Amino acid sequence: MAIVSNTVGYLDGDVLLEAFFAFDDAISTRRPAVLINHTWAGRDAFVAEKAKQLAALGYVGFAVDMYGKGMLGTSVAENAQLMQPFMDNRDMLQKRMLAAYANVKLLPWVDDSRIAAIGFCFGGLCALDLARTGASIKGAVSFHGLLYPPGNSEGHLISAKILALHGHDDPLATPQQVLAFQQEMTAAGADWQLHSYGHTQHAFTNPVANDPARGMMYSADADRRSWLAMTQFLAEIFA
Repeated sequence: MAIVSNTVGYLDGDVLLEAFFAFDDAISTRRPAVLINHTWAGRDAFVAEKAKQLAALGYVGFAVDMYGKGMLGTSVAENAQLMQPFMDNRDMLQKRMLAAYANVKLLPWVDDSRIAAIGFCFGGLCALDLARTGASIKGAVSFHGLLYPPGNSEGHLISAKILALHGHDDPLATPQQVLAFQQEMTAAGADWQLHSYGHTQHAFTNPVANDPARGMMYSADADRRSWLAMTQFLAEIFA
């Protein structure tokens, strides 16, 4: 096994974006691809490492760029400034996700009939919004994702299978928002699951998260359990 990685440029309109991708070149056949959506900080080393881990599982890992080539936040204020336009305009967010989806299908190693999306925090919302568009992805996985409905998908059906991995004590996804999300997925006809991890806050997959006062704290157990849940989910939807 030899994991090969590189970057690839693509466009959403006139915005130049740059994804990071990884695959195992010991596999000679086309294989499923997994879009990996970053946190509010941008397409960083965290999602690049996830792409490599997914490549080791036999997939093409494609770390999506939502902000533009080289755009990374370095502070809470910068991260919020980068993310907020997409929170305010979910049509723009969904259009950018569809651009990533269209471009991953062009990679020569990808079986374009078997694509899924995962994401972390803001990226969880991005993965869910791609499913909400009705895109022909097999599934979407949200890790401690934002669950706010987009406001433009009422009455739409969701064909993708959905897995939400949630910290019960996450202040950014309250019990009321979780219930509303479950009701939304049910109304959309989605095959959905939600795993709720007790005594677990936001950002539980991020080893450097250590701000319990703001409800953000790494949890080794939830990190391990959620990744295992994702691997089992991907194996099921790609079978």
